[in-house]
Amino acid sequence: MAAVEGFAPIEEKMAAAGLARKAIDTFQHHYAALRAGASGQWGGTDIQAVRSLPDAEHLERFAETGTRKLSSTVVIKLNGGLGTSMGLTKAKSLLPVRDGLTFLDLIARQILSLREQSQAAIPALLMNSFRTRDESLETLARYEGLALPDLPLDFLQNKAPKIRQSDLAPSEAPSDPGLEWCPPGHGDLYTALSTSGTLTLLMDRGIEYAFVSNADNLGAVLDPGLLGYMVENDIDFMMEAADRTSADRKGGHLCIRRGQGLALRESAQCPDDEKDDFQDVNKYKYFNTNNLWVHVPSLAALMDHHGGILPLQTIVNRKTLDPRDPDSEPVFQLETAMGSAISLFPNAAAVRVPRSRFSPVKTTSDLLGVQSDAYQLTEDSRIVLDPSRESPPTIILDSAHYKLVDEFSRRFPGGAPSLIECDSLEVTGDITFGSGVVVRGPSRVAANGAPARVPDDTVISGSFTAVPMSGRGG
Repeated sequence: MAAVEGFAPIEEKMAAAGLARKAIDTFQHHYAALRAGASGQWGGTDIQAVRSLPDAEHLERFAETGTRKLSSTVVIKLNGGLGTSMGLTKAKSLLPVRDGLTFLDLIARQILSLREQSQAAIPALLMNSFRTRDESLETLARYEGLALPDLPLDFLQNKAPKIRQSDLAPSEAPSDPGLEWCPPGHGDLYTALSTSGTLTLLMDRGIEYAFVSNADNLGAVLDPGLLGYMVENDIDFMMEAADRTSADRKGGHLCIRRGQGLALRESAQCPDDEKDDFQDVNKYKYFNTNNLWVHVPSLAALMDHHGGILPLQTIVNRKTLDPRDPDSEPVFQLETAMGSAISLFPNAAAVRVPRSRFSPVKTTSDLLGVQSDAYQLTEDSRIVLDPSRESPPTIILDSAHYKLVDEFSRRFPGGAPSLIECDSLEVTGDITFGSGVVVRGPSRVAANGAPARVPDDTVISGSFTAVPMSGRGG
């Protein structure tokens, strides 16, 4: 690649850290965009809304074709996250979700169930980070037969240096060198597949398709109908999109970028003065579930065409060197979203999927939802929205008391309340919930300052004031 001004010390830093040449070249591409003044943002004049999409619920007729391709399809789960926002110091996928089972337990059971049903040796891979790898593989080792003899169970994502906003040089933190690095975003999937040698292994094994999703989305399982639709229509990249609700308004949305076809716009790519428009769920109707389907030979060919890298849209995030210290040095974190590849593949498509394929856990509010009866644990180990519901309940737990997992668990000692008939639940204050609590409709639970409780078997509909811990109310 042509030399980029200011990149030499960054290249030296990345090489010293053992990063592969393709990872360095990929980061140079994004650094060049930063130096050229790219903000990574594009406004409403550059895009138009997607009016409709093919509906996955009408693609069952393609299932026979998809079933024939299962043995040449790999399932990839993104597993690099630590869940630090919830106070975790290990992989978020090791958090118990339902009946004492972790995300990884359920993923392993999903794969084994799918193999048994299809009689196909479907490989499974985790994209781990260095901090999630050991414990995650230790968990999967408990599942006999999950690992296949000719493929590993994981590959490692790369890392990227933080860039000083003041002079675009690599950041320095001698007392804590780990602060100098950040994840490059899940768009690193494509680079990591290549730099780890996994892409070559998959090609050599005859793998044609990859189904990719987040490890914390237990509704995402390999679907023969979707796979068959992709095969029969010669699609080389396909995104699963779902209807946006008020709970999704701050997340990225699918759109059509003028002159470029389908595109994904993340919140960090929206100008500040257009945030209201970005969050209009009636205008931008679909969000990216991060369930993606990739034709593996097409990915390899596209990367070769671009000199071994995938030129994804650069996302410029303004952060501080120490995320816990807002007064620390301002830095840029250059990231990519794997869904943005939809703009690069010549035969890309998107399909509308039901909410049952999207059950992520990003916060303890999400965790309460999937632990409740608003979701079901299926026989094939998926956690899906109860079929009686069109969308999940909107849950807002007071971050002062529920943000961290251990704080959350202490306040729900008897398990999650019933939320099957709940539209929304907002909890304000230090409140412990008893067993057998039922929440209906739009509801708010508050405390009058001091720690309080919701007694066992309470039915909440509307506003409810929790009982002070010293009280005897029922």
